[in-house]
Amino acid sequence: MHNDWTHVPVDYSDVLRRAMDSLFKTFENFSEGTFIVDKEARVVWINKRYAARFGFSDPQEAIGRDCEAVIPNSLMREVVTTGKPILLDLLETDREPLVVTRLPLKDDFGQTVGAIGFALFDEMKALTPLFSHYSRVQQELIATRQSLAQARRAKYTFASFVGTSAASLDVKRQARRAAQVDSPVLLSGETGTGKELLAHAIHGASTRAARPLVSVNVAAIPDTLLEVEFFGAAAGAYTGADRKGRVGKFELADGGTLFLDEIGDMPLVLQGKLLRVLQEKEFEPLGSNRIVRTDVRIIAATSADLPALVASGRFRADLFYRLNVLSIHAPPLRERAGDIEALVYAMLEELSADARPRHAGQFVLHDDALRLLAAYSWPGNVRELRNVLERAVMLSDSEHIDARALGAFMGTASAVASREPAGVAEETGESHIMSYAEAMGGFEKRFLAEALRASGGRVAEAAQRIGIGRATMYKKIVALGIEV
Repeated sequence: MHNDWTHVPVDYSDVLRRAMDSLFKTFENFSEGTFIVDKEARVVWINKRYAARFGFSDPQEAIGRDCEAVIPNSLMREVVTTGKPILLDLLETDREPLVVTRLPLKDDFGQTVGAIGFALFDEMKALTPLFSHYSRVQQELIATRQSLAQARRAKYTFASFVGTSAASLDVKRQARRAAQVDSPVLLSGETGTGKELLAHAIHGASTRAARPLVSVNVAAIPDTLLEVEFFGAAAGAYTGADRKGRVGKFELADGGTLFLDEIGDMPLVLQGKLLRVLQEKEFEPLGSNRIVRTDVRIIAATSADLPALVASGRFRADLFYRLNVLSIHAPPLRERAGDIEALVYAMLEELSADARPRHAGQFVLHDDALRLLAAYSWPGNVRELRNVLERAVMLSDSEHIDARALGAFMGTASAVASREPAGVAEETGESHIMSYAEAMGGFEKRFLAEALRASGGRVAEAAQRIGIGRATMYKKIVALGIEV
């Protein structure tokens, strides 16, 4: 089959002219109104329907007037001034709004010489599907932003740090003072002592409380990804990078607080970059020439001995001094044994509600169980205490828990017996001869827990110190229920 080219015009500009004429006539015939302005935004043409809508019985009466004098709220002057179209907009009128489009008119040299506008619809029904979709997307966006904002607010207050012992009261006094200033805070203490809780409380009581609280667990992120996590990256900055780029935690926390947990695990190279950001208050995302100014308050936490790391060359002294402006030490649970009863019942109330939401009963510990808890050394601190109580709530047959029943959830019988206060075994009226497996299991759990405590909770370091593989160490932690 052969194409018939006999009727194709030789002058292609004629095709273009006819197309433009046809397009204009189509819009003019089917739209609710059409008008044209010159480069001074004065009306040079308006169709009869549109002129009548705005009170001009004769379209000629509108010619030469400023566009705003003919059509209130018109944005045609903006189109003429900027040379950019406004493709879809709502024009408010004294009756129903109009859906309009506005296009610049340019000469052969690309100079704007006027603009043309079309009122496409005078009823919103034609655009109902579009508006419905837009409304749904907006609602989802608002809900996502609210959810994200809620996630970046302080979850704990000073009341969440339960305890009235001298050590606890001193910590809360220092933390409240830290909340009143904007200097960096360094929280130290063993794992599970409540450092993250204190960071949330300090932020929530500070002048930055309405701004984001963004947390980064340095120990949980591979060294190769930490820089991107902190400073973000431009699109295509590295293999596998997000096509849209990535916003870093410093930018997300702007105006608020950045909580750096386990900062002792930060690699030396990144320590230098962090120090520069703290000093200069600006940074460049990876693979970008964009300078980002940042206003962030730093709260850092560590379970490691930072001065020892500085002495060994594993932590920069200048960064340590920059962070160690306000230093707060969270005491281990064994140094505030007087808080254990208050902590126990605060936790039991929450755990009981979660485990048995439709059950009115409340779990109660016998006096011998409380004495047992007070005598235990708690290498995992408050986190370990919560773990023991959670297991007791979930697995106990009775809501009344004595020392013997509680001991089953504190590891092995050997672990309980070695810390059981004098008289507890006699009060229960029972004796227990442990098996070899129980004794060895108790020793292994205590040994591994102590190795983790000595390594500041760093599993790889603890495994290396005691001479076993990291994977083996993780398996034993899970199998023995050791808190990390």
